[in-house]
Amino acid sequence: MAKSLVIVESPSKAKTIGKYLGSGYIVEASVGHIKDLPKSKLGIDFDNGYIPQYVTVKGKKDLLDKLKKLAGSSKEVLLATDPDREGEAIAYHLLQAIEGKNDNVKRVLFSEITKEGIKEAMKHPRDVDTSLFDAQQARRVMDRIIGYQVSPILWKAFIGQNTESLSAGRVQSVALRIICEREDAIERFQPINYWNLWADFTTATTEFPIHAKLVSVDKIEFKNPEGSAQDLPEDMKNRYIGDVVTATGYARDAQEKSYRIGSVATREVRRNAPPPFITSSLQTAASANLRFNPKKTMMLAQRLYEGVELGEEGLTGLITYMRTDSTRISEEARNQSIAYIEKNFGKEYVGGERKEKKSKNAQEAHECIRPTNPALDPKAVRRFLETQDKDMAALYELIWQRFIASQMSSAIFDQTTVEIESENTTGSVYRFRASGSVLKFRGYLQLLDDSEETGDKNATDADRRLPAGIQEKQTANIEAPSLQESQTKPPPRFSESTLVKELESLGIGRPSTYASIVGTIQDRSYVEQQDRRLYPTELGRNVNRILVKSFPEIFNVDFTAKMELELDTIADRENTYAGVMGDFYIPFKAVLDQADERLSEDLPKFNCPECKSSDVDLKQGWFGFYIECKSCGKKTSVKSINKPPPEKLGEICPECKEGELLLRSSRFGKFIGCNRYPACKYTRQIPSGIKCPKCGDGDIVQRKGGKGKRTFYGCSNYPECDFISNDKPVNKPCPSCGNNWLATKWSRTSGNFLKCPNCKKAFTEELLEFTAEEEVEKKVGRGRKKTAV
Repeated sequence: MAKSLVIVESPSKAKTIGKYLGSGYIVEASVGHIKDLPKSKLGIDFDNGYIPQYVTVKGKKDLLDKLKKLAGSSKEVLLATDPDREGEAIAYHLLQAIEGKNDNVKRVLFSEITKEGIKEAMKHPRDVDTSLFDAQQARRVMDRIIGYQVSPILWKAFIGQNTESLSAGRVQSVALRIICEREDAIERFQPINYWNLWADFTTATTEFPIHAKLVSVDKIEFKNPEGSAQDLPEDMKNRYIGDVVTATGYARDAQEKSYRIGSVATREVRRNAPPPFITSSLQTAASANLRFNPKKTMMLAQRLYEGVELGEEGLTGLITYMRTDSTRISEEARNQSIAYIEKNFGKEYVGGERKEKKSKNAQEAHECIRPTNPALDPKAVRRFLETQDKDMAALYELIWQRFIASQMSSAIFDQTTVEIESENTTGSVYRFRASGSVLKFRGYLQLLDDSEETGDKNATDADRRLPAGIQEKQTANIEAPSLQESQTKPPPRFSESTLVKELESLGIGRPSTYASIVGTIQDRSYVEQQDRRLYPTELGRNVNRILVKSFPEIFNVDFTAKMELELDTIADRENTYAGVMGDFYIPFKAVLDQADERLSEDLPKFNCPECKSSDVDLKQGWFGFYIECKSCGKKTSVKSINKPPPEKLGEICPECKEGELLLRSSRFGKFIGCNRYPACKYTRQIPSGIKCPKCGDGDIVQRKGGKGKRTFYGCSNYPECDFISNDKPVNKPCPSCGNNWLATKWSRTSGNFLKCPNCKKAFTEELLEFTAEEEVEKKVGRGRKKTAV
């Protein structure tokens, strides 16, 4: 009897789904896309409605032949690629490939890889949605056009430099612009100095002083300034204490006054639980709590979605689909979470149904990111997950806690505000204010601590403790007024996660693209990370300057967000592929035609190296740009013009004994090599100054290797010496045992610190010994706290 063929994207997902479907199904994986645009040319027919010219992805022919053969012998074909536009495009190309082999082809969507989730999805097969495919195709074609037609403009502007990694992208270039403009704002920033006056007040009925802040003088309300001095509004200039002389005068005058309690107001304040995760908020929380970058977060989430081994249960999908911009929750999931909360916390902890807050330009095609079975709390699955990947266990706990907390009741506080007024009949009238709150009912805080969620552990004025026994109209005695000098801060640099949050708020990019956007601008060396913050490199700022100058209408937030909405109109059948592509390409082509003229003053000028003539033509060939002299006819690669010679180190090559060692550069960084290359191929890494602790002869050097070309540290005498360390070495001896180097470490509770690899003792950067809590964290899971169940 013929079986049904189910085609998914990944082999791991195929294995999990195959277990649930049983022997009547054959489950195969396409391993991503089977068709794509050609790499060797633009591949778009502009004369016939912007039709792309797809080719089979290299290495996929045999797989495609196998799928065609299986489709021909199956009673039906079910295309179960990922439930997003990318997955719809893969399904469409699979449909085209097996056309004629089987007429019974349907599309099914698995939003969760569980027995019930798959069973329910199989009840609702549908046709491949060509509108969703057209929306994804439009995105792909737009990106290809911009990449292929704008990147050469960049190469021309950077002639003579290493331009192999230079490229422009519809979204990545706008992300770069956002980072560069933030850096410009930080550099322009002029801080505003301001002062606050604090004082302690005692009364006859309070146990300890009331700590209050001066909020007005003669009914003029003070308000702390924000932002840069050059942007301060005119009406704010007299609303804060802006110099120490005025502040000191207020302090002296305030101390001479008599005071009374003007008012005591208490109100109930409810703090609602945060909503369940969407893609951007998951990446933000994973960065703040677990120090995961967006790429790692999505990789681990993919594994949790596709299925992990749970002992006798076998492969089980633990979370719903992780690329989503909706906080929507199914009724079944809501009921399951309520049952869990009632059982483990009590009925009073069950929250009401929350209103869904739609984010800008959200597609809302899926539910939120949530556990597929709320009853599988982190404690129940930890022993299975930690044997596979501790980071995966940590991410699951983060997702599970956030979802359960989102269905819990609000935390309730009593917030009290005390107004203290001067009562003198002469002179200025001073008013101080103190606020404090008392937690009455923990609600969702029983499970999820806000400071853990947001990473903000700083208490606000409203969180301060107030003494009991404060009564209106009673006399208050001022004690110890103190001045607090402050300064406005520049806008913070983006981290990877806050950049994702910014892109989402601006309506740029989609859940499936955030991680790749952040990764691409770093891979291109436009942006670099320092202390987990994104800094534009000199190259990145120059690229941004050229793009904004040449294409101001294209590489801006408004145009990019508008294009995202245009793509949505295709998916919603309000517009056509050809119509949206025309709306994009016609104005883009007009800007492209003006780019050379706008860029003319930024193009480098060349003279012929042979005859020194400036009358040369700049041309592009197979091997890059070159100049052709009109006077002598000589052709010269621009890469060889004005290239600085490598720095000489004054050492003889130890291998050939003839050459001299030079400080050379490659795309992987600087290294030491022989000047007789290629006759002599001797190279070595630049030494760190730290002797290898294993052989005592070589130096510890930085290396890259393994998956993702990760950075590690090894001996320069490799392979004779196999010393290796994943921690960055510091050239400081251990104060305890005298070991010649320390390793840099990080933990969530201790932050950055140094650790001796020999005696295992931990030190601050000032070499003060302390007890690091990293070992405790390893036992309970990285960056996680125990679940309150």
